[in-house]
Amino acid sequence: MSPLYEHFLPLIPVSGRILDAGCGSGRDARAFREFGFTVQAFDASHVMANIASQHLQAQVEVLRFQDIDWFECFDGIWACASLLHVPLDQLADALARLSRALKKDGVLYASFKYGRGEREHNGRRFTDLDESGLAELIALAGQLSIVETWITGDLRPGREAERWLNALLRKSP
Repeated sequence: MSPLYEHFLPLIPVSGRILDAGCGSGRDARAFREFGFTVQAFDASHVMANIASQHLQAQVEVLRFQDIDWFECFDGIWACASLLHVPLDQLADALARLSRALKKDGVLYASFKYGRGEREHNGRRFTDLDESGLAELIALAGQLSIVETWITGDLRPGREAERWLNALLRKSP
C-alpha cells in the first residue's frame, strides 16, 4: 500500500485527522495511526467493523456512506476500494457527504475498478469508473476538484490483469 500512501499522506498535516471510510479490516487505519495521524474509521459491514475494531483496539462504527453527516472534521478521507460498492445513482450524494466531512482544502483518496457501469460479482455489487465517469460525478457532487488520477494494476495473485482508477480529490476552499 506504500505507493498509494505516498500520494495521499504528504497532503495531510502532521498529526492530522483522517477518516478511513469503508475501512474493511482496518489495515490502512492502523498504518495511518502508526504514522502519527489521528484516525477514525467506519464500515458498512458489521463483520468487518468488528474485525477492524479488534485490529485497531478502537471502536469502528457501522455506517453506510449514505448516512454520514460529519461537517468539516477531517483533514483527509481514505476511501480505498470502498466507494465502489455504492450504487451509481447514490455515488454523487456519497461524495458530497464526504466533501462536507472534509475541512477546507482537505483531501479525499478514492479508488474504483477501472471501467464504466455497475455489475455484480460473487454476490457483491460494484460501480466501476474511468476518468470521465469520475469527472461527471465530481461535477454533480460539487465542492471537490480532481488533484490527480492514476491507474494501477492489482497486485493480488491471479488478478494482475485487473486495473484500478485511483483519485486524489481536494475540497475547494
